[in-house]
Amino acid sequence: MEQIRSLIANGDLRPGDRLPAERELAKQLSISRPSIRAGLRMLVARGVLRAKHGSGTYVADGPPSLDSEQLSLLADLHGFTFDQMFEARQVLEVQVAGLAAERATAEHLATLSEEIAEMYAALDDPQQYLIHDIKFHRAIAAASENPILATLVEMVSAVMYDQRRETIGRAHDFKESVEMHQRVYRAIRSHNAEEARRSMHEHLALAHKAYRTEEGKLSKKKK
Repeated sequence: MEQIRSLIANGDLRPGDRLPAERELAKQLSISRPSIRAGLRMLVARGVLRAKHGSGTYVADGPPSLDSEQLSLLADLHGFTFDQMFEARQVLEVQVAGLAAERATAEHLATLSEEIAEMYAALDDPQQYLIHDIKFHRAIAAASENPILATLVEMVSAVMYDQRRETIGRAHDFKESVEMHQRVYRAIRSHNAEEARRSMHEHLALAHKAYRTEEGKLSKKKK
């Protein structure tokens, strides 16, 4: 792992590069093939490398996609509440929306537009709506052009998804939610950072309120 990380740090391996075959890599690094396999698996799990079935192993060429398991474990261990998660989202995603408004490219805007369309198409399917909701927020994070912030949003949104998919089926109307997403998108498309931050703040406040309603219905059902 350290040798591969050193190759990346020195510029010998660049984002998108394909790693040599396992046999060749073992010879190059003077390490056994089982050790190579173990190291590669760990680097893939950490988002440094990406394995493509039938193609090989590549250096990650986009925002890191880290496993949310560690954050989920901490949430269970320390009893993170959903209120705390939404508070963290407000601190993180409001500013990310502002950066996205300043930096979004045509490609970023196209991705956001596609996710808006998918949310409209999934108004009657809560689970699918939630998936595209999460992907919309991740697309905004990617548009911030800050891979650190994009990674943090990826991790937090994964935990949010795991928690909310249990309650979202009790939501009955996503029209207000998708309209709020549309407002955020329009602000980013217009490169209006102030409006993007304001719209994201209002959207997250609405989402928080919706979750509390869904959670209340779930608690009553369990009783």
